[in-house]
Amino acid sequence: MSIILPMLFKVTAAATFRRSAIKAGRCLNPRRGLLTLAIETSCDDTSVAVVEKTKKDSGSAAKIHFLENVTADTRAHRGIHPIIALESHQDNLANLVQKALNHLPESKTGDGLKLADGTRRRLPDFISATRGPGMRSNLSVGLDTGKALSVAWQIPMVGVHHMQAHLLTPGLVSCLENEAKADPPTTPPEFPFLSILVSGGHTTLVQSKGLTDHKILATSEDIAIGEALDKSARDILPESLLQEAKSTMYGKSLEQFVFPNGKADFADYSPPETRGQEVARRISDWGWSLTTPFANTRTMQFSFSSISSMVGKIVQSNGTNINISDAERVDLGREAMRVCFEHLASRTIIALETLRPHNTGKDEINTLVVSGGVAANQFLMKVLTSFLEVRGFGHMKIVAPPPYLCTDNAAMIGWAGIEMFEAGFRSDLSCRPLRKWTLDPKADDGGILGPGGWIKE
Repeated sequence: MSIILPMLFKVTAAATFRRSAIKAGRCLNPRRGLLTLAIETSCDDTSVAVVEKTKKDSGSAAKIHFLENVTADTRAHRGIHPIIALESHQDNLANLVQKALNHLPESKTGDGLKLADGTRRRLPDFISATRGPGMRSNLSVGLDTGKALSVAWQIPMVGVHHMQAHLLTPGLVSCLENEAKADPPTTPPEFPFLSILVSGGHTTLVQSKGLTDHKILATSEDIAIGEALDKSARDILPESLLQEAKSTMYGKSLEQFVFPNGKADFADYSPPETRGQEVARRISDWGWSLTTPFANTRTMQFSFSSISSMVGKIVQSNGTNINISDAERVDLGREAMRVCFEHLASRTIIALETLRPHNTGKDEINTLVVSGGVAANQFLMKVLTSFLEVRGFGHMKIVAPPPYLCTDNAAMIGWAGIEMFEAGFRSDLSCRPLRKWTLDPKADDGGILGPGGWIKE
């Protein structure tokens, strides 16, 4: 922070007066909108963004003035290494904030933040920083930096729930499209809707009724779907491809390996039309098979550890990884993905069938939001779309962010911060990072608004 702190205090009296007006509870000019500097450090991605939301006659619009990520290089460990990830945040966060300052909109009133080059930039209206869930030490780097900026600039801060940010990302995308003059203007998904949050650390099916009102319908009790795919990929991929991988997101490399032609490679995929077909054992031409998790129950729960374990045993049965042909690797990779994604789709269908009697009027659910790093997988989208179609939910609209907004990023943190700020929520400077933090208000911790540290205006 020593690089940026000297310039943090160069704020004019006019800016100070404007901040005092905010703290006094006066409303910002709705035509001017909201500007936030956002920080994300929950895992191994250090990310900073500058996000702005404006009101227009045709609807809300958003602009990402700056977004940059630095991912910790933990390839030598074939997975996320907590200490290396922490050190990466410490090495990179201040520099990213320094770069972001140069992308704040220019001040049109002569006040605001004066940079070293003499230009004046609009001061953010507030800071958005991920508060949880995630690795507590990593979260502390971002949250403490957010607090420092909040104090230096005398502006509020919002400690953002990471998973809430993921499920609100399609709303950001809609407003970004409006900034690009979408015709007709696009509208964010309206509550209520279902969300599937899928990443290396989370697999959760959520029913969202409002900004802070989310019900957990199913979650993984062992490992997340992204971790299962990464573990499977480490066994399936040839060693040469593992060495060439630019990150430890091996699931992405597996997708590229088994579907080199993209959508053309799974265009003929046919979903099981009945539950019986879904759980039927499929023996491959190589003599192995992968068992569907919870094949004999409709329990609303996910489990993916057995899939990666079965993949590992199949590889070991060949003696060594080298003895497997590329053709068998491709088939095993495709089957691992199919079983993972059909298990995800199956529980989503069960949830929709359970909700169907109540799915009328204002409670009608017509949208399925898919977000998180695994949401960028095109085969997943194919499986979900096909399942909904053959199981009587073809009317459901699937909404997923573009790949660069699926993975952990500060733009989604900024957008969630804006949504919470508009609803009147601020964070007290005493708030602490939360390793675990549910979305559901009926959970033991009270969900998004459960932990202390919130200020409601």
